[in-house]
Amino acid sequence: MSKFILKRILALIPVMLGVSLIIFSLLYFTPGDPAEYMLGMDATQENINALHHELGLDQPFLVQYFNYIKNIVTKFDFGKSYTTKQSVSIEILQRVPATVTLAVLSVSFATIIGVVTGVIAAVKQYSIFDKIATVFALTGVSMPNFWTGLMLIIIFAVNFKVLPPSGFDTPLHWILPSLTVGMASSATIMRQTRSAMLEVIRQDYITTARAKGQKEVVIVFRHALRNALIPIITVVGISFGGMLGGAILAESIFSIPGIGKLMVDAINVKNYPMVQGGVLFIAFAFSIVNLLVDLLYAFVDPRIKSQYTSMRRARPCVAFSHGKSCGYKNSGTKAVPDKAESATVAGMAGRETAEEDKEE
Repeated sequence: MSKFILKRILALIPVMLGVSLIIFSLLYFTPGDPAEYMLGMDATQENINALHHELGLDQPFLVQYFNYIKNIVTKFDFGKSYTTKQSVSIEILQRVPATVTLAVLSVSFATIIGVVTGVIAAVKQYSIFDKIATVFALTGVSMPNFWTGLMLIIIFAVNFKVLPPSGFDTPLHWILPSLTVGMASSATIMRQTRSAMLEVIRQDYITTARAKGQKEVVIVFRHALRNALIPIITVVGISFGGMLGGAILAESIFSIPGIGKLMVDAINVKNYPMVQGGVLFIAFAFSIVNLLVDLLYAFVDPRIKSQYTSMRRARPCVAFSHGKSCGYKNSGTKAVPDKAESATVAGMAGRETAEEDKEE
């Protein structure tokens, strides 16, 4: 398990390098000059050139990218914001709590609604509830987040005046943004849960459990749902990772001081270091969520856990004196197999294999 985790962590290095190169290239070749936004339309060309030199924007593309990666690796420095002159990493860390809170609340709402609705729809296939749930799923997937957010604001904040339209200070402020972000995900989770449950409840062991007289609740939640969790966990993990980056519109609509709104404001003023830092954070968070999802598979399905652990049996090894061990003897500088010892080891391995076949 530890080797698997280490490999996945090391695999993040090329992923992050690729993401950084893509976003750096897009911002570098995007029309527009950050210096003009910072100095205003009345700035002279001399002032613009001086600011270019101060920010390092007059250097070639590869030099700028190399310096950017070097500062991240050696100093954990993502640069300074062009507008506030503060460190990008500090500003992102200040916005992380709001974004993570919104993502956790949204994925919790989506998981509860999606799993419960999907299980009931699968158990009562082709019923009225199943048809209503299917319409709900199609509607939820079809509605964009910004439209859902605006409709919720009009209904609950403008017309009924029961919920605040913006902010993220109190639990009441959390309701509308969480519903907005979680609506589409709950529909996706519901469809995946229904599909996975329908596949599982047709298996022979479910029929056997019913034949033994077990209660339907036990069959559904202990046998069927547990075996259908793998695709559900996958969808939930992808949804949560997407919410960390896909909540940009919701944070802008509800004026939530999160990473999404920070990136939108940075894009509007060509604040390149802030945009790059935000994209790298989202990519890193998404990769970590995928790693946690893979590890969660092992706790849900013992068959997957067995793949992470080493199942290789220790080969028979006989200790010998005079430099010979495990069927080998020293011959100069190389270890040469000894025929007698190799035959002994092969016989022991053959008897062990025969005993395993007999047990099976």
